[in-house]
Amino acid sequence: MTERKIRVLVAKPGLDGHDRGAKVVARALRDAGMEVIYTGLRQTPEMIAEAALQEDVDLVGLSILSGAHMALAPRILELLKANGQGNVKVFLGGIIPDEDIARLKEMGIAGIYGPGVSTEQIVSDFFLAANKVSA
Repeated sequence: MTERKIRVLVAKPGLDGHDRGAKVVARALRDAGMEVIYTGLRQTPEMIAEAALQEDVDLVGLSILSGAHMALAPRILELLKANGQGNVKVFLGGIIPDEDIARLKEMGIAGIYGPGVSTEQIVSDFFLAANKVSA
């Protein structure tokens, strides 16, 4: 029997139209052996939570450069919990002010990545989080 691949949803919530970073991360996760679903630009929290449910993902990666992370990330966490997916780990990448990081982690964001972080670090963190979920 083959082991199920880690399933990751990569999403761009809000009105932000810059998706190069999300695509680079999605490719790195895929190249590391994960199954990656990319939702595309301008997704609502509801669309992201529904896609996470329909695709039965283990992890969600959000890319937010618009500054709306304090509204979008908590709403996505709330919707995942409402869908019975409270065990799905959510990661956040983008331009996140230092003063927001602790609050986001308290809300349940598993990892936060700013500009310059290596894709190796992201891949490693995703593998660790997925293994904790499945254990």
